[in-house]
Amino acid sequence: MTGNDRPSDDRTADDSSAPPDSADSDDTVSADDRVGADDIDADDTAGTDDAVDTDDSISTDPITGRATVSTDVDGDGGVPDSDDATDATDATDTTDTDAPADADESRTDAAPGLFDDLLSGEPIFENKDVLRPSYTPERLPHRNEQINNMATVLVGALRGETPSNILIYGKTGTGKTASAKFVSNELETTSQKYTVPCEVEYINCEVTDTQYRVLAQLANTFIDANERHIEERLAELRDLAERARSDPGMLDDPDSDSAAFADTDFDDIEPGNAGPDDAEPDDADSSAVEFDSVDEIERRIEQLEADLDEFEPVPMTGWPTDRVYSTFFEAVDYHERVVVIMLDEIDKLVEKSGDDTLYNLSRMNSELENSRVSILGISNDLKFTEFLDPRVKSSLGEEEIVFPPYDATQLRDILSARADIAFVENALSEDVIPLCAAFAAQEHGDARRALDLLRTAGELAERGQTERVGEDHVRDAQEKIELDRVVEVVRTLPTQSKVVLFAVILLERNGAQNINTGEVYNIYRRLCEEIDADVLTQRRVTDLISELDMLGIVNAVVVSKGRYGRTKEMNLSVPIDDTEAVLTSDSRLGDIEDVQPFVQARFDS
Repeated sequence: MTGNDRPSDDRTADDSSAPPDSADSDDTVSADDRVGADDIDADDTAGTDDAVDTDDSISTDPITGRATVSTDVDGDGGVPDSDDATDATDATDTTDTDAPADADESRTDAAPGLFDDLLSGEPIFENKDVLRPSYTPERLPHRNEQINNMATVLVGALRGETPSNILIYGKTGTGKTASAKFVSNELETTSQKYTVPCEVEYINCEVTDTQYRVLAQLANTFIDANERHIEERLAELRDLAERARSDPGMLDDPDSDSAAFADTDFDDIEPGNAGPDDAEPDDADSSAVEFDSVDEIERRIEQLEADLDEFEPVPMTGWPTDRVYSTFFEAVDYHERVVVIMLDEIDKLVEKSGDDTLYNLSRMNSELENSRVSILGISNDLKFTEFLDPRVKSSLGEEEIVFPPYDATQLRDILSARADIAFVENALSEDVIPLCAAFAAQEHGDARRALDLLRTAGELAERGQTERVGEDHVRDAQEKIELDRVVEVVRTLPTQSKVVLFAVILLERNGAQNINTGEVYNIYRRLCEEIDADVLTQRRVTDLISELDMLGIVNAVVVSKGRYGRTKEMNLSVPIDDTEAVLTSDSRLGDIEDVQPFVQARFDS
């Protein structure tokens, strides 16, 4: 049956199957007009292919002459009814219903990933970084006196004066660095508030431990600052020059923007590079200079561009030290400012490269024309100044501030303040903070140790997917930190101390008790020959054993042998397996394959 042979279908407005655009109840829709509606079934309209066609018909549009294929699935001659709607639904379902279901099933059946189990528990930490040494809190409990002393000395920088040099002493974890950084941040914030050029530069001398590195880091820091300073000025001057070309009279108008630009210190140029018409950088009236012409602005721009081209960063190695110092000197003196150089672990710098750096830094104010420099040194060693040149010692230690150790109550206050920020609510049991404070107070009041202990306890609880940190987590953390400390101490021992310690371990491995110095020395001597190391005297080995005893790695006591004199008897006081693993990770000791012959040497006389 073709489309033209189909009977007409009279549909009224009340007919539920009537299309929504029916004109009225009396309209008769012809077969030709019905081609697009009846001959194309729901499957074709939905864009799906007819998988099973029971009755296909071809109709031709009398206007366009285009043939259309219609499919009558239910055999009703193409008359729309409820079956057609069902057919459309079925066709749609068979096309793509199964794919999403399969995808959902595959996702449901997939095994949990590596991190899914770890993420399933509730987090304990809100902000773990608060418990790290690098964090500088907004408030430092029990250090108000020391902070106020530092502020009293450094306030001169905000008046344009040269502050006195400061030396800060105190044991590890007493808040020295945190307090100094806190005061430095306040100093820089206040200097910006009052538009006073004041800068603080921090250097960790345990990392930057030579004169070359310290001077290079300072030089490059100030070169970068000077380049930013010049580029900002160049942008302002070029804008001023452009507007002055458009309106030449603006330079003669005291109320114009040129006065505002002139009040900016555009003549911050390196001494010696200034032109004949330029005021010296330290001239008090130089900031009030006005530009009389565009040519004058252009000359200033050229001078600043020349200064920008002359800056050359200091490489990590390769320059003579005097050239590095000269570059740093010129960079810091480029324009007026007060600079506070904070040297953390200053004793490490003196130990590694002597006091030449401190001598140069402490004496450079007499040569600077525009800037002023102050030194703030931080040290764990209260006696390191004894090794300084008297001239350096007198100029460097103008002000001294001592940080005493914290007691258990103070440590508890510090931990409570940090814990409020670091952990989610109710994450700590009541005995966690007091126990952490008690452990840390036993070791000379080390706040850093207390914070590490609390953080490690939280990490252990989180790994165990427990909801709260308890006392058992703190005790486990104490053991873990102690082991980590031993590993770090042993790893950084000098080679000779490692050989002595290895000799002690070999003796204990073979059942020796109360090992004496002579037994250790016999094995030590054989080990040195094996690894081609210099053999020290027995007296020097005894001193190395005393150092290991002081570090807590061995427990040595002096025992009297009557007429045979006295000797030291020792036993290992750290985990033998972990200590041996650290020692054998050293390439020289790791090459010793058969240690038994060296153990037998203890019986040699």
